[in-house]
Amino acid sequence: MATRGRIGIELSDGSILSIYSHWDNYPEYNGRILRTHYNNREKVEELIDSGDCSSIWTDSVWGKPRTDGKKYGPEPYSARGEDCPPRHDETLEEYLSNGEEYAYLYTLNDEWVCYDTHDFGNKYPEVVEIPSAALAV
Repeated sequence: MATRGRIGIELSDGSILSIYSHWDNYPEYNGRILRTHYNNREKVEELIDSGDCSSIWTDSVWGKPRTDGKKYGPEPYSARGEDCPPRHDETLEEYLSNGEEYAYLYTLNDEWVCYDTHDFGNKYPEVVEIPSAALAV
């Protein structure tokens, strides 16, 4: 399902480095993928370093087999020649105000927080629960 999202990592100065993700950003899917497979700072940094992506968890990259030696991983726009590097926001409010439907933040406490940003213009984004059960893949 096409639900737009941002995936970010909190930096030591409180700013946020993030990427755009196009598909499956609802907590029941991408939230669980993030919590299960991007579960430490090193893995999150690697995901963010890949830049904006279509999907964060797929077995192919733009219709071709993966060449990174992994069975699953992100499908970055850079793999089809686009320049979509991570974005830096100074504050949490700046990070959350970009119009995507969900925003995920890997905090300095090494945990994922999901914000429902559908109605940001009317109210501050609500923190929503990420289901704890892992997906099969």
